[in-house]
Amino acid sequence: MKTLTALFTASIIAMTASLAHARDLGPDEALRLRDAGNIVSFEKLNAIALAKHPGAKVTETELEEEYGKYVYQVELRDPQGIEWDLELDAASGQVLKDHQDT
Repeated sequence: MKTLTALFTASIIAMTASLAHARDLGPDEALRLRDAGNIVSFEKLNAIALAKHPGAKVTETELEEEYGKYVYQVELRDPQGIEWDLELDAASGQVLKDHQDT
């Protein structure tokens, strides 16, 4: 029982720590950052993500600030119905993560 309690407590602490360092940005703030040149246009970020999975469609996007950096998260569905999660550096367009959604 002590082990289960310790694991549960550790998972709650880990989730809380990760939430404290990520902040969702609303549409107005995202547009302001784009217009100021702090992040790449959403069209370009989507094009970069879609180039990784030709024929896929964007199903969801989100812009977050994580540890002082802007991260653009994109969910795609390819022609075979496989879902992909990508994270891009919103300032440069560099792909940070690209993995199949499980």
